[in-house]
Order: sequence, then structure tokens, then C-alpha cells
Amino acid sequence: MAQIPTLEAAPGQEAVAPRAGSGKLFIIITLLLLVLLGGGAAAYYAFVLKDAKDKEDSAAAEAAPPKGPALYVALDPPFVVNFEAEQLVRFLQVTVQVMSRDPATVDLIKANDPVVRNDLLLLLGNQQYETISSREGKEDLRQAALEAVRKVVTNAGGKAERVEAVYFTSFVMQ
Repeated sequence: MAQIPTLEAAPGQEAVAPRAGSGKLFIIITLLLLVLLGGGAAAYYAFVLKDAKDKEDSAAAEAAPPKGPALYVALDPPFVVNFEAEQLVRFLQVTVQVMSRDPATVDLIKANDPVVRNDLLLLLGNQQYETISSREGKEDLRQAALEAVRKVVTNAGGKAERVEAVYFTSFVMQ
């Protein structure tokens, strides 16, 4: 059989035996550090990242309009205003409906009906015949009416973006 070489102490030197506890101590310290780092990472995720993600999710849920069927609020009776056009007195009769998908916003619009009607009457009575006789003029007026309703909803404590549209279901000029 072949001999396996071994390290022997040189003459004049004593053989140094490795300490038995040295390797175990290194392993224990390494495992302890890994556990502490893992615990720190888990705590960071649980308290910092998860909290930030929850805030983002709740903000996205608040910002997104509710999904569901469209709900319409008819502003009855129709609006009738007069204005001058070329030295003649003209009349405008408009039937308006407001659309939202949020029942709370619909209730808010109904509760503030006098304010909504007042603001829309002032808006409609301020129009020029030449402007609203074109399709673009009517569309601009519809956008202005939407902004007026959103302003009332915001002032009443609601969310303006929940009012999605204002529709003119009847538009008569004489």
C-alpha cells in the first residue's frame, strides 16, 4: 500500500493541533448574522414596503371611479333662460341630466339641486346666440356645465371626478 504523506512538525517546533471549538464558533456567528439579517429584511418588508404598497392601493381605489351601471339625475323642470341676440330677445330651453356611477354622488347632487340649478341658470343665461348655435358651441357649453356641477359637488364635500358627464337631452332655441 502506498503511504499517504502527512504533515509533521519540523524539528524544534511543536505540532499545533487545531482548536476544536473554533469552527463551531464561526458557524454559530455566521448563522446568527444570517438570522438577524433575515429578520431585519422581513421587518423592513412588513413595515415599510407593505405599508407603502397598501397606501398606493388605497389611493388607487379612491381615485378610480366606481365600476357599475351609469346612474342619471334628471334636473327637472327644464332650464329656460332668455338672452339678447341682434336686438331680439331669444329663449333657450335645455333639459339636463347628470351621469355618475357613484350612488353617494347622485345623492349629493339631488341634495344640492337648488345650487346646481342656480349655477347652471347663470351659465346658460350668459351665452351668446352665435356661440351656442354651432355644435362646437353646444359642446363647449356642455363642458362648462360639467365643470359647474363638479364645483358644486366639491363644495358639498364630494369628489368632483365622480361626476362623469352632463348631457343635454333637449336643446331648444327660439
